[in-house]
Amino acid sequence: MSYIQQGRLHIDQVLYDFLQQDVFPITDINPAQYWKNFAKIVAELTPMNDALLQKREELQQKIDDWHQHNHFELQPYMAFLKEIGYVVNEPEDFSITTTNVDDEIAKIAGAQLVVPVLNARYSLNAANARWGSLYDALYGFDVISDADGAEKTATYNPVRGQKVIAFAVNFLDKYFTLENASYADIATYSTHQPIVRLKDQTERRIPKCIGYTNDGLILKNNDLHIILQLEQGQIKDVLIEAAITAIQDLEDSVAAVDGEDKVIGYQNWLGLMTGKLSVEFNKAKTKIERTLNDDIVYQTFDGKQKQLHGRSLMLLRNVGHLMTNPAILIDGKEIYEGIMDGLITPLLSKVDILGQNPKPNSRTGSMYIVKPKMHGPEEVAFTVQLFKASEQLNGLPSKSIKLGIMDEERRTSVNLKACIAQAKDRTIFINTGFMDRTGDEIHTSMQAGCVVRKNEIKQQVWFDAYEKRNVAIGLQCGLGGKAQIGKGMWAKPDLLLEMYQTKMEHPQAGASCAWVPSPSGAVIHALHYHQTYVGDVQKTIKAVPALSELLTPPLASHTDWTSEEIQQELDNNCQGVLGYVVRWVDLGIGCSKVPDIHGVGLMEDRATLRISSQHIANWLKYGVISVEQLDETLKRMQGIVEQQNQLKMSDIAFNAAKALIIDGDKQPSGYTEPVLHAARRTIKECITS
Repeated sequence: MSYIQQGRLHIDQVLYDFLQQDVFPITDINPAQYWKNFAKIVAELTPMNDALLQKREELQQKIDDWHQHNHFELQPYMAFLKEIGYVVNEPEDFSITTTNVDDEIAKIAGAQLVVPVLNARYSLNAANARWGSLYDALYGFDVISDADGAEKTATYNPVRGQKVIAFAVNFLDKYFTLENASYADIATYSTHQPIVRLKDQTERRIPKCIGYTNDGLILKNNDLHIILQLEQGQIKDVLIEAAITAIQDLEDSVAAVDGEDKVIGYQNWLGLMTGKLSVEFNKAKTKIERTLNDDIVYQTFDGKQKQLHGRSLMLLRNVGHLMTNPAILIDGKEIYEGIMDGLITPLLSKVDILGQNPKPNSRTGSMYIVKPKMHGPEEVAFTVQLFKASEQLNGLPSKSIKLGIMDEERRTSVNLKACIAQAKDRTIFINTGFMDRTGDEIHTSMQAGCVVRKNEIKQQVWFDAYEKRNVAIGLQCGLGGKAQIGKGMWAKPDLLLEMYQTKMEHPQAGASCAWVPSPSGAVIHALHYHQTYVGDVQKTIKAVPALSELLTPPLASHTDWTSEEIQQELDNNCQGVLGYVVRWVDLGIGCSKVPDIHGVGLMEDRATLRISSQHIANWLKYGVISVEQLDETLKRMQGIVEQQNQLKMSDIAFNAAKALIIDGDKQPSGYTEPVLHAARRTIKECITS
């Protein structure tokens, strides 16, 4: 890489040029002063970041030592965790005081789409996924059965189309119920009135109808809108307000290992925050240009003109505290990537924060940063300090940078109330992330014993406590009506029927958002929020599950699984590890639909890799499997993965996958990033040389 020196800093030429040419001129920033202040902040925060990571290691070592010298018993274990400061004293009751929060986060419950911000087309798709066609989502996926001649065919299948319409009619009948009639009974709609004429020539008024556009009627239920698109007096389509919010991701779903990679993500985020992002691509031999959607203008029935936001409200997930990146060096050393993101991404958002974006994201002058992989309240406090410094560096209003706390590490789950307290005037989001949280659970308790089979982990007592405590503590801290309480990803993007049948559990649990992997998934999941009004559910939640339940690790009561069961578990895990690593290392793809051992496409990112690698490492440690068995399985699964991807896996990628397992108990918190980043950089060096 080529670097530009600015005082103590060396900045990757690509990053330097991007900021110099595209960012500083539109943000009234003096470059020389910026880099001087940037270096000062990095120099001040780096030792703090070092100390936080050192504390992680020291606590883990103490826990390992305790397990090695004690048979696990819950009460002595809990007393020990409190003694070493792993469990902190719970703060007095409080309520968050975050201000200037957009309604999409504070008040509206709905689906949340997550996409890699390094892919401009995906970023735009996510931004525009605020509205989606119910007809398209139903017709294209398995929510509608193929039975009785309703298969998806190369051309339009009217039998399948009628099933789609019947589903939509049933939805409208449930939540926008006509008096003594069904939407199937309607003969004609009026474009500018909520009055319909039935086939028997009588008239009905559509309930919850709040206005109209030139070609449709707007209905509202549970704070969510739908638009009945009309053509010649008939419904042409049903537009669903789907992805209320979208997380543009710089972390788990991207493979960004240097300045070149980082700039791609930064450029796309800048385009979203200035309203100028566009992308051209070919579809069915036609060139298409995709840009950000406009807002939707409509008329109320008393003659007022109003708008519906045309785009998802976007949050940006920064990198956590662990990794460094060679995009910027200070005194010859890579700086922490989380510090770099925290200082640069708010600068990229300045146009939007100050209300100068013609297609605004926030209408309240806020930027929403989701921060992953924080361990406990001290690390949250450090993030708050970083945000304060960033506001001063970038000339932003105080507390304009808001914080989403990802509850995906064990020490954060255990001390969630204390974590929120450290950012009570910035918190806008907490969520549960099962995969990362499970990876940390296994790693933290690695010395305690052998864990259960992977598909049994969700039946363990800690998991139920984790999911319920997250919501209950969030409500206890006043997040209801002020901030999002979220649930994790649906990982099977092609199996939307199963999602439709199960993911209603998230709003029913009091979660105001839950992650989906695609715009069509957002449309289907949005239906659950018409079914359940989350605000009412939250009023019923009082009890917080006991900390003892959360601290009960998922240890196996026996290990006498059959050889077939053990091999099946190992095959599944190894195939998943290799299938993900080959794309991350060899192709630089951070998140994609990876076929599992049965060929089912699963959305996988580093969190799924973390749990699989930690699980195998645990079984290897306790002799459930042998090194020889692991080697044989990895080599056999390599053949399957190469066939699935039609790609020869490099030795670098294969060795990285094996290292994640063999050295799994030595990786910091069981993270996969250090191994993956090193391997990907080696591949990039080979390509350029």
